[in-house]
Amino acid sequence: MDEEIKITKMENSQHLDDETLFVVSQTFKALSDPTRIRILNLLCADEHSVNDIAEILDLGQSTVSHQLRFLKNLRLVKFRREGTTLFYSKDDDHIMNLLKQAIEHAAHN
Repeated sequence: MDEEIKITKMENSQHLDDETLFVVSQTFKALSDPTRIRILNLLCADEHSVNDIAEILDLGQSTVSHQLRFLKNLRLVKFRREGTTLFYSKDDDHIMNLLKQAIEHAAHN
């Protein structure tokens, strides 16, 4: 019986290639920064321009732009252009759900 359990566990486990490992580690890196967490949490609800994000979160525009570039490269946020203004929104519900669960976990007493 123990041998059957070992085989089942091995069949259910997944070998992670280097690219997958890199993307997963970069995703957790993105979620390890308080500023990026604040930005992602804001974008969970609605899209915002860089200026709106900076104002709402009391951050510098260059800081927000830098963090959004990092998040966009990981495909965690996306943008649309309206004239000269870029509006950012969430791009990955999986990560947003992970973030929400982490926030709920932290708030749980």
